[in-house]
Amino acid sequence: MLAIVAAVLFLIALVFELASLGFGSLDGLVFITAGLLCLALQLAGVGRSRI
Repeated sequence: MLAIVAAVLFLIALVFELASLGFGSLDGLVFITAGLLCLALQLAGVGRSRI
């Protein structure tokens, strides 16, 4: 699930970078960092069910 969230965050970051958008401190780099955090949590096993 976190990998899907990361993919969406990377997509938003790509759109921000291509359109040169930024809303205050909310720019493409923030979304890239959030995407990398989600990927790191996914690889660490956070959110994985153990049924």
